[in-house]
Amino acid sequence: MEKNKKDYTIHRREFLKRLGGSAVVASSLVAAGCSGEKNASRYVAEGVGGDVPTDKMTYRVNHNTGDKASILGYGMMRLPMTKNDKDEDVINQERVNELVDYALAHGVNYFDTAPVYCKGASERATGIALSRHPRNSYFIATKLSNMRGDNSIEFGKEMFANSLKELQVDYIDYLLLHNLGNRGAYDKRFIENGLLDYLLEQKRMGKIRNLGWSFHGEKAFFDFMLDEAGVHWDFIQIQMNYVDWQRGNPTAEYMYNRLAEKNIPVVIMEPLLGGRLSKMNYQAMAMLKEREPEKSVASWAFRFAGSYDKVLTVLSGMTYMEHLQDNIRTYSPLQPLTDEEKSLLMDVAKRKMGFENIDCTDCKYCMPCPYGLDIPAIFAHYNRCLDEGRMPQNELDADYKEQRRAFLVGLERGVPKLRQADRCTGCRECEHHCPQRIRISREMRKIDDFVQKLLGDGRI
Repeated sequence: MEKNKKDYTIHRREFLKRLGGSAVVASSLVAAGCSGEKNASRYVAEGVGGDVPTDKMTYRVNHNTGDKASILGYGMMRLPMTKNDKDEDVINQERVNELVDYALAHGVNYFDTAPVYCKGASERATGIALSRHPRNSYFIATKLSNMRGDNSIEFGKEMFANSLKELQVDYIDYLLLHNLGNRGAYDKRFIENGLLDYLLEQKRMGKIRNLGWSFHGEKAFFDFMLDEAGVHWDFIQIQMNYVDWQRGNPTAEYMYNRLAEKNIPVVIMEPLLGGRLSKMNYQAMAMLKEREPEKSVASWAFRFAGSYDKVLTVLSGMTYMEHLQDNIRTYSPLQPLTDEEKSLLMDVAKRKMGFENIDCTDCKYCMPCPYGLDIPAIFAHYNRCLDEGRMPQNELDADYKEQRRAFLVGLERGVPKLRQADRCTGCRECEHHCPQRIRISREMRKIDDFVQKLLGDGRI
């Protein structure tokens, strides 16, 4: 073990040399809801290339329906954007069509969207792109939150009907009760109003083929939904990656093992932890590059998520063609991790968890802020500087002044002045919507204190 630790420790210059000239650091922030054309990738498939197989995709069979689903699922949460003639950000439908066509041609057949994605435009864009193909060539997953208004059954029915309309389909393959977090909210949104009974009736009528839920809550509620809810769930969507495998309440390991015991198909979200498992400090990345120099760092996270046999599909928000191509290579076919490789990832996760990162996945459920803060962008800049080892922490460090200037200039360029952390009033409205249960107002105070200290250390 000591020898392995020594092997993983390489200098930054040597690390960059091993990556080669094609290595790129993703440094731009991502536009709200989707991704603009001007923005950098969510992750970069650094130093990889080659042919993209068209007929080697790994598939998993859903024992409930016999569906043969691609292990790579297309998450339609972060779609490419463009400007319309009014200079407004809108989904670039031509690019979405191109990505969907390419995905289907290379074996991807599971597409996941929701009414709230891309400021309410994702379902329509997804429907337009997929309706150009035979209905039996793809599976559509969408969600029903019933979070607005008075949680009435009428509102829930309207959401479901609108999803069918926007997606241009007569039935939903995989419908999820969206963002379940606690018993009280679940009862109000789905039980007391009779909405769950309505959805079960829609399933009996063939309008829903598989009914499940996506989870962002604590262990007691997870166990309740599995053991006491009184419903046969066809699938469950959980957040699972090699960092969350050993942290959380419950951990990803606990949730997966419980679902495997009950033989419930598992859909994975956030395999890259909001992109952060592809942009790590150079020593953590070197641990992976030492083992597989030609593979992207992101591919390790996707292999981890896919290595568990009850996983039906692993969702990835693929904004750019290089995302899609890299993930297709990883899963065409999947090479499950060995026990040794899993152990390596646990070591990487421990290094990752050693940083005081903020667990933001850029889902933007916290937005809009009533006081104008760009919460995800602030967290993204802070996390990125930590992950890349560029945090100005000690004034005695030789590169402190350079790092200080880079932090402040990067913040100024990425987040408009009137949308930065000093604008936070501590109202905590955002915290009610955060699936990661981040204490956002507290983190904003910490970041603002840090920024004010840097500003007080001299001119930028």
